[in-house]
Amino acid sequence: MYDYDLLVVGSANADLVIGVERRPAAGETVLGSDLAVHPGGKGANQAVAAARLGARTALLARIGDDAYGRLLLDSQRAAGVDTVGVLVGGAPTGIALITVDPSGDNSIVVSPGANGRLTPEDVRAAAGLFHASRVVSAQLEIPLETVVEVVRSLAPGSRFVLNPSPPRPLPAEVLAACDPLIVNEHEAKVILGAVDGGSAVGDRPEDWARVLLAKGPKSVVVTLGSQGALVASAEGVERVAAVRVDAVDTTGAGDSFTAALAWKLGAGSSLAEAAAYAARVGAVAVTRRGAQESFPTAAEVEGR
Repeated sequence: MYDYDLLVVGSANADLVIGVERRPAAGETVLGSDLAVHPGGKGANQAVAAARLGARTALLARIGDDAYGRLLLDSQRAAGVDTVGVLVGGAPTGIALITVDPSGDNSIVVSPGANGRLTPEDVRAAAGLFHASRVVSAQLEIPLETVVEVVRSLAPGSRFVLNPSPPRPLPAEVLAACDPLIVNEHEAKVILGAVDGGSAVGDRPEDWARVLLAKGPKSVVVTLGSQGALVASAEGVERVAAVRVDAVDTTGAGDSFTAALAWKLGAGSSLAEAAAYAARVGAVAVTRRGAQESFPTAAEVEGR
């Protein structure tokens, strides 16, 4: 019997968000909206998203002993996340500087802060959390060597989900553990080493998914924004339809997708079923501003 449906190992940031009419060109200054501060970070976002949906969730992360860190802790606890694995100190809390344009698209610069101090030793010290968790999810806003240690710490029978963002080439040991590896178009091309436009692997997402699958993951999910997603495994490649909505702010949408998919997989759903549900969760999130405050409950997802 697992104590947690999902253990998220990853980043916790304060999101500093400004709305802009358009993003500035090099050397240009543009005026924006009033600054808004929200709890964020891919790891913290995924934990809140899963807990809002009803998953028993724990977070392993590092924050600073500062006001932003307290904001993040309060947000996790309000969502029902177990924060026993949240470590405090070592550096200031991570910061994400986010601009959002009128279409809802965003650009993000991250200062890792305490996230860069989440170490393999921290992972080893949290062995009890790993053995108590059905699914473990990670991202790449923490050191890669820490993610490698996460893979080595997985309990027998548990499932590992990775969203490699921000993307970088991954060691074979990490790729082999992914079930699934969840990527968007840009992340897929970076991992495939085809950042020159994808000519080396073709122009079709199905091609990217098959080549990624051949690199070792047990399964792959490619998110395609308004075009939905596709899932790939040894059983084949399948498209998942998009949910049509009017997007307001895409911040955190990918994190809510990953969290929902990880939770549903742990509950026994097939990869395609879990991705379809995750698409519905992400669709609700983009109709609301902010990251964590945009994540829906299970009832809100079912009501759409």
